This record gives sequence, structure tokens and C-alpha cells, in this order.
Amino acid sequence: MSTSIKEPTELERIYANRFGPGELEYRRLIWKALIDGLFQRMVPESATVLDLGCGYGEFINQIACGTRLAMDLNPAAREALRPDVRLFQQDCSTKWELPDDSLDLVFTSNFFEHLPDKQALKLTLQETLRCLRPGGRLIAVGPNIKCLPGKYWDFWDHFLPLTERSLAEGLVNQGFEVIRMIDRFLPYTTVGWRQYPAALVRLYLHFKPAWRVFGGQFLVIARKPRRPGESP
Repeated sequence: MSTSIKEPTELERIYANRFGPGELEYRRLIWKALIDGLFQRMVPESATVLDLGCGYGEFINQIACGTRLAMDLNPAAREALRPDVRLFQQDCSTKWELPDDSLDLVFTSNFFEHLPDKQALKLTLQETLRCLRPGGRLIAVGPNIKCLPGKYWDFWDHFLPLTERSLAEGLVNQGFEVIRMIDRFLPYTTVGWRQYPAALVRLYLHFKPAWRVFGGQFLVIARKPRRPGESP
């Protein structure tokens, strides 16, 4: 039987050991470059956005949007989030305390691999679909097992191996429309790596041949279908 790490104090300990103060500041700068270079153009400034598995808020704290929501089991997330971010500290595979059709975007990065099994992912995708408005999007970034079969398991809390195709198939099975799928997108991890200038990240985003060389994470974007007769 698959197991996951659901004890908040253990999560807090794992990430406190993994990311020191210098690493967290570097991650914030890298995410700022990623948002400015790519993700902000996908997010309307009036949008209601949920950062699923928000970590220390590197994305949701910096994206320009109308309403900021976040979900994470780690109690340390609350201290890292901006005051205007509403945090749901819960297991994502249980019912979300959100109304149907209430979100414009769900963003998740390096999170699905921490779920215990595909049943937990299935339940999470079902809640995502329920809470998204028709036409609302899920943007998912994560390590691609087929691009780094050994390195994938270098982290204690990795449980669920995925590729861009397996995630896309799971999304379609739950009722999503997949609108973009990239097998090699970002490099695998910044943990323990040399801290390159954020300007190089912006350059990397615009030089797609480099993705084929350095990319170890997928990018999958899916949409909740509109109802028949519903205007965009």
C-alpha cells in the first residue's frame, strides 16, 4: 500500500532541512523571473487563483491576480504567505471548502509527485474540476519520470511518478480538455545547485532549444470545458 507524508510537523521538518534561508530567497527570485517571463501572461489580473501545494508561496505571493488562495499541509506555509492569501491547510484529496465554479485558475508546481497514489491524484483532479469555472484552467509543472528516472527518487517525499502523457490522460479521464503539453520544460531542481542569476532564467524561457537539453519537468495546461451554449 502506498503511503505519503501527511503529518504537518514532519512536512515542516523536511522542508526546513531542504531549504535554508538563502535557498528560499533564491527560489523567490527564480519564481519572479518565471512569472514575469511566462506565467503572468496566462493569468488575468482579476482572476481568482489557487496555488495547490503552495510551499512557501513563491508563486501565489508574486503573481498579479484578483483573489489569492493557497493550499498546503505544511503549517510553515502560513507564515510565508502574504496577508491577503487565504490558506487552506488540508489534504488536497479531501473536499475543498470552496463553491463549485469559483476559481479561474489552479496552479501547481512540484506537488503531484508528493501524493501517495493515483487515487489521491484522481480525487484532487476531481476537486480541481469542480471548483474551476467553465473555461478555467489548471497549470501543472512537475518532474517527468521518463526524463530523469534515477534522480526522480533523490527526494524522501517523492511517491507518485508521472510523465506529461500520464498526467494528461488522467486529466482527460476526469473531464478536462488538455490544451498544452510539454515533456521537457524547466530543469529538474534548484536544490544543491549553483545559484545562477535570474536573468539567465528569463533567457532560458525564450530559448526553447535549451529546454530539450536541460528540461526535466513537464508543463501541462488543461481547461474545464464550457457547458453547451455557454459563451466564452
